[in-house]
Amino acid sequence: MLEFPTWKKVWLWGFTALLCAAALPSLLSMGGVRWPANLPDPMVSLGLDLAGGSHILLEAQPAEVARQRIENAEETVRTVLRDAEPRIRIGDVSTSNNRLSFMLENPGDLDRARELLMPLVNGTGTTREWTLSVEDGSRVILTPTEAGISQAVTQAMDSATEVVRKRIDALGTREPTIIRQGDTRIVVQVPGLQDPDALKELLGQTARLEFKLVDETALPADVQQGIAPPGSEIVPFAEGTPQQGSALAVRRLGGIRGDNLVNAQQSFDPQNNTPVVNIQFDQQGANRFATLTTANVNKPFAIILDGKVLSAPTINEPIRGGNAQISGSFTVDTANQLAIALRSGALPVDLAVVEERTVGPDLGADSIRKGMIAMIIGSLAVVVLMIVTYGRFGIYATAALVINVLMILGVMAIMGTTLTLPGIAGFVLTIGAAVDANVLINERIREERRRGRRVVAAVETGYTEASRAIFDANVTNFIAGVLLFVFGSGPVRGFAVVLMIGLFTSVFTAVTLTRMWVAGWLRKTRPSDINI
Repeated sequence: MLEFPTWKKVWLWGFTALLCAAALPSLLSMGGVRWPANLPDPMVSLGLDLAGGSHILLEAQPAEVARQRIENAEETVRTVLRDAEPRIRIGDVSTSNNRLSFMLENPGDLDRARELLMPLVNGTGTTREWTLSVEDGSRVILTPTEAGISQAVTQAMDSATEVVRKRIDALGTREPTIIRQGDTRIVVQVPGLQDPDALKELLGQTARLEFKLVDETALPADVQQGIAPPGSEIVPFAEGTPQQGSALAVRRLGGIRGDNLVNAQQSFDPQNNTPVVNIQFDQQGANRFATLTTANVNKPFAIILDGKVLSAPTINEPIRGGNAQISGSFTVDTANQLAIALRSGALPVDLAVVEERTVGPDLGADSIRKGMIAMIIGSLAVVVLMIVTYGRFGIYATAALVINVLMILGVMAIMGTTLTLPGIAGFVLTIGAAVDANVLINERIREERRRGRRVVAAVETGYTEASRAIFDANVTNFIAGVLLFVFGSGPVRGFAVVLMIGLFTSVFTAVTLTRMWVAGWLRKTRPSDINI
């Protein structure tokens, strides 16, 4: 137990130095010292309760998901039946009462239509997404199943969570917390961000971009009254546009969505130097956009964002290459936010802000200050007690305690862990746990000396026997930490992370490092007795 060959000493010191060095950027940052830019800088990020920032709770409406599914199903049905050979003609399409129904012009096409629509009904997984029924021999009705809606909501929320994460990452923030809460909610915490309004505007924007043909047959008087021709819908102009307060009738189907966007950047219009957003489609989107514009030269089409018309330019010539420009009453900031939203992808479901709060940095600074005071006072008291009680062995325990704290910070920095206020409590608790191990070892060495064992034998037996109790106790604590992390939420998890890291480092420093130091001292001085 007390044999430490040179290779083992080098490995232990190297491992310890590496983790302690990883803690330096965080320590210097807390002290206001800038870390050199050309060196690696693993950092411990401060949580919302320490650094301040914004907390927002977003909620989705499952009914919106169901409505979108029916709308998408209508376009799929029309495309599948139109492309059939021979073509299956339908009419009297309805999407009311949360179902899709249509009439077959030729009842003899019923079996063929049923067969063509079965892939849509069965879906791509094991869940049956739609039920298909027939009324009066020629009306086909598609009704979404509960399982299908539930699966769609889950997929929409997973996608929405990822979109929210991309948008926040584009802001350049560090270590945001973005987690699902329940079936329809997303919790967003952004440390260091003191402008919740800008965050709400960015996250609340669905960024669902559409290009739809304007229905030129619609009468202006009917449009103002909200009456649209069959196959069209009324869409109002966005606020801030010159046509604000009026609306357009646009074709409901046959347009292009922004799903095929690969890039969006804020720029300026070379003609009037106003902020615009330049977009680029992938190959599929570029082909569809070229087809749409080629077939509708000299016709107006509407650029629609989240159900509001931004502009309705006329297609002067076919637009090929997949590049287009979105203009509107933008400022540089709003154009940049729209570009971020479009690059991140459209939210598959509208998200409403149901809770928000902003935590100022002063509260976090006060928490850090008081936490540090508690840690310093507790550490000093422990250091004095250990040195007075155990002498040289108490000095070893103190050195191990300091290295333990540095190693915890180093591990957290390497892992990119966020430090929260409960995490500071975990630090303080870890200090006590680390000292407990040394107390067990030193007391066991005392007992062995009282029994008459020689110094080396007493030390070796003390470390061997005490280590068993230390390992058992720390395994129990580690299990508790794992359970806290698995079943807890934000603050509880922060405490559990520091606790579990501290268990490993405290065992390493209190058992392995101090044993190496004691072994070196015994080999060098070969004392006949020890004062412990």
